[in-house]
Amino acid sequence: MKPHVAILPSPGMGHIIPFFELAKRLVTHHGFHVSLLVITTGASAAQTQLLHSSMLPDGLSIVDLPPVDVSGLVNDDMGLVTRLCLIARESIKSLPSLLIDIPRLTALVVDPFCSDAFNVADELGIPKYSFFTASAALLAFLLHLPTLDREVEGEYVDLPEPVQVPGCKPIPIHDLLDQVRNRKIEEYRWLLQHARRLPMAQGILVNTCEDLEPVSLRALGELQQIPTPPVYPVGPLIIEEDSNKPSEIECLTWLDMQPPDSVLFVSFGSGGTLSAEQLTELAWGLELSQQRFIWVARKPAVDAKASGAFFNVGGEHNNPREYLPDGFLKRTHGVGLVVPSWAPQVEVLSHASTGGFLSHCGWNSTLESIVHGVPIVAWPLYAEQRTNATMLVEDVGVAVRAEREPEKGVVGREEIERVVRLVMDGEEGKAMRSRVKELQKSAVESLNEGGSSYNSLSQVAKEWKSRV
Repeated sequence: MKPHVAILPSPGMGHIIPFFELAKRLVTHHGFHVSLLVITTGASAAQTQLLHSSMLPDGLSIVDLPPVDVSGLVNDDMGLVTRLCLIARESIKSLPSLLIDIPRLTALVVDPFCSDAFNVADELGIPKYSFFTASAALLAFLLHLPTLDREVEGEYVDLPEPVQVPGCKPIPIHDLLDQVRNRKIEEYRWLLQHARRLPMAQGILVNTCEDLEPVSLRALGELQQIPTPPVYPVGPLIIEEDSNKPSEIECLTWLDMQPPDSVLFVSFGSGGTLSAEQLTELAWGLELSQQRFIWVARKPAVDAKASGAFFNVGGEHNNPREYLPDGFLKRTHGVGLVVPSWAPQVEVLSHASTGGFLSHCGWNSTLESIVHGVPIVAWPLYAEQRTNATMLVEDVGVAVRAEREPEKGVVGREEIERVVRLVMDGEEGKAMRSRVKELQKSAVESLNEGGSSYNSLSQVAKEWKSRV
């Protein structure tokens, strides 16, 4: 009988996708049966489509957790992390009965936002692991956060120097996570609670590879202040292909007609939204740049929430004519293509005509861009995206950052024109493209048999199999 592992992501495409890919690799490369436990409450249309319209390899089961009524607990004004954690906490209450029915379970792997499941694993005597779907740099920060919480008085944003995580590059104050910029808010308390539980895992898998984050991974192996469990870099685990819709086929057909490396792909991920003012500036900046583009456009956020589409991606009504500048679509016809709401990102990034990616720098999108060798215009919105952007620009050398105007809080059209031209048509862009191609090769090789990430996951798999 094959060894059996259960894995539990939190809601959101940025978490679902790497867990789904981890499950597939455990089944196809390491001989496991995997039950992917899915929190259905608050699930987006895109999540449902991904998990229930994909061909599953033999040995992978999708197990939906029963929906729970959280109407009295969550609301649209609530912070993203708080809402995620409350949904996860309530959904996990059904976990014991589900796990008891899974025979010979050798491990439970959970998302950090689902760390309440650790208690269930302990009660049932199941070894517990965490899969960290963001960067090793962020993992190091969160492991160090309880120490910061004890040792620092006042707010982190008031510190005179960047925040120092042992062994890592200091984090500039302006790059700190939104959730730690005010220690009095509920978001901070939730993050701290889950950070404190990370060391309780018997191992932490992380979606990165050695060549991408050598310094942070080395630091994780040398943390002395806390009993850090073994850390296993197993990435980059990215979605292999998106399921097509008619609008997606159109954009790929359009790409087929463009010269190599000539198209800028503009997308802010599964949850990112811009204000009406920022959408207007972006439209004008793209037009002024005179570069070819595909823009995945989403209607502006009414409440200015940068993560406004997180819970309804793939299901929202969207007509770009209602919010883009008058005449924009007509003036850019043939040069640019606007796609409402969603596009097959992996297929676009892997296309020979795509030469740049204007991205929010979510970790999934970052890894997809690197794996397909595409340089980045970094435009972070929320979560850890500012830290990712800084790393891509300063440490990895595959991105240029679009800077906001301090007085307006938006990226102006002239700045957009500048960074787009730089990546698509400048000498700096050529250097970034060369660097990302090198990183692409090493990232892909790390997942192949004998590569560093393959071997790392093999080490975990061997440990799990020894318990059968």
